[in-house]
Amino acid sequence: MKNIYDYIIIGAGIAGLNSASYIPKDSKVAIITKENPWDCNSFYAQGGVAVAINSEDIKSHIKDTIDAGANYCNKRAVEILCNNGKEVIEKMINDGFNFDTDKKGHLLYTKEAAHSKNRILHAGGDATGRKMHQFLLNQNSFNYFGNTIVTDLLIEDDVCYGVTIYKDKKFKNLYGKNIIIASGGVGSLYQYHTNAKSISADLQGICLLKGCSLKDMEMMQFHPTVFIKSQFARKQLISEAVRGEGATIVDENGNRFLFEYDKRGELSPRDIVSRAIYDRKQKTKGEVYLSFENFTKEFFANRFPSIYKALTDFGYDIPKDRVPITPAFHYAIGGIETDLNGRVKGFKNLYAVGEVANTGVHGANRLASNSLLEAMVFSKRAILDTLRENFEPNFIEFEIDKTSLFSEDDKKYKNELRKLMWENAGIIRKNSNLKKALNRIEEILELKIGKLLKLRLLTSKEIIKSALENNNSIGAHYKIKEN
Repeated sequence: MKNIYDYIIIGAGIAGLNSASYIPKDSKVAIITKENPWDCNSFYAQGGVAVAINSEDIKSHIKDTIDAGANYCNKRAVEILCNNGKEVIEKMINDGFNFDTDKKGHLLYTKEAAHSKNRILHAGGDATGRKMHQFLLNQNSFNYFGNTIVTDLLIEDDVCYGVTIYKDKKFKNLYGKNIIIASGGVGSLYQYHTNAKSISADLQGICLLKGCSLKDMEMMQFHPTVFIKSQFARKQLISEAVRGEGATIVDENGNRFLFEYDKRGELSPRDIVSRAIYDRKQKTKGEVYLSFENFTKEFFANRFPSIYKALTDFGYDIPKDRVPITPAFHYAIGGIETDLNGRVKGFKNLYAVGEVANTGVHGANRLASNSLLEAMVFSKRAILDTLRENFEPNFIEFEIDKTSLFSEDDKKYKNELRKLMWENAGIIRKNSNLKKALNRIEEILELKIGKLLKLRLLTSKEIIKSALENNNSIGAHYKIKEN
């Protein structure tokens, strides 16, 4: 069999590219991206990357992560994250990456919600994800398969032999010794979200078809401060770091009402802030705003240049104007179940890293800016595990599955699904609403639809089933009891 890759990496965000950075340079590697390499959630990550500022801070970082995760975290995973964070960040700095510093060259740390101290590194002000992603893109020497859709995993007897791809209107099988899934979250399943447009839960759906376990799928995190009044599918995130630097959340009368819900106010964990805003809007039928009155224009434009430009382009005079905000889907805490080396449970050479994976590190609610760190720490561990194992499959040929990916009415049903998920499996849930959404998804699955829509529906169904099974409100999963 010809053209066998040492590694096939699905996704070119920070998790995928950081994986590639630890692969020996003489390896044969294929990095597959659905569109272009920068169409990923990493590119839009604003706030920064959380890392213990010194060895004494590791214990505090662990505690903050577990507390924010509602004590639902895998403690060992959290310890791995926090103990190994400084090492992966220092490697990136030594390789030439520049985080923001003061005039004397000292690293600048900021604070975000639920952190007990300033430990968030940032780059380009509010362009941390984009800067890190561009740096890793420039460092990468392996081949990209752009505008390529992964439509199947070639699995038999707990071994993944490769993937089926769809490129230039043709299906093709690619074979590899190690398969790394780094395809991101599920944003496009929801009507309002902050994710890149290509993030649509395809691989989660494929994993369900192939018998891979998805874990904690009810744990979907909603970001509290999003400007949704635009025509774009991806809504404008306003980083939590803005509140860490002094922005406030107010109602139409200028009241900082969050203290009525939690003593930490604007710096409460994301799930609490999101529910508070949602509840306030429901009760008053009025707007909730982000106020920047504590900033000068010069400071805001320099510290948050991307957000400043975006809000200015939308017509706001910042920091003078208050900006209306609404929670929106942001991050999939639940995902493909892995061990502490990123290996998919039950498989010999299949790995999942980044947002697509569930290591247990985030528990029931992700601590702000832990996502980029998780992507880096666990992608490194995954590659080191492959090098230790040195697994050599006895390759077999697979027939190419050429099931149609698209159908005429798919767009209509995609839009219906987004609305269903937002209204029934969103910030606040009821069993009756979840069952209604589940029934409708079952109906759509019986219709003539394309495979890509089917994968979205299967992932959505798993989120709803997990939410129905968990009757305990915890973290991002908040359920109202009904009579």
